[in-house]
Amino acid sequence: MIREFQPKDTQQLLDIYNYYVLNSVVTFDDKVLSFETFHEKVTRINSEYPFIVFEENNTILGYAYGSRFRPKPAYKHTVESTIYLKHTAQGRGIGTALYAKLIALLKEEKFHIVLGILTLPNKASEKLHVKLGFKKVAHLEEVGLKFGAWQDVGVFQLKLS
Repeated sequence: MIREFQPKDTQQLLDIYNYYVLNSVVTFDDKVLSFETFHEKVTRINSEYPFIVFEENNTILGYAYGSRFRPKPAYKHTVESTIYLKHTAQGRGIGTALYAKLIALLKEEKFHIVLGILTLPNKASEKLHVKLGFKKVAHLEEVGLKFGAWQDVGVFQLKLS
């Protein structure tokens, strides 16, 4: 079931996120986030943008939200998307369902462009973005350093209006 984020979800979302901090390059955070830091972040995002979770049997298996792309006023119609799945829940269509719902919510709120910004290579995420109509518009080489290796970033864009 996809539903709106609730503050009581914070610990489960943090557990999902911190797994990727410790075990992957999909996020460039390199230290686990504290509950307080993460709670402040998700509360702020939720107050301004759509924020949804996928829940099954009282367990959150994924979440997705929109957030500010850049702070200058001219960017206010552009939003960055974020999606994370519990690492044991991949390959079940949850990501597609969450992302499609997020895109619908962003359209309802009259955003013009949504950007997916992801570490490359990431075949699953790249495939998901293309499946949902995104077009790769940039490949930034060696812009992040994690686990002692330089990481590339791709920018995928979807026009909503």
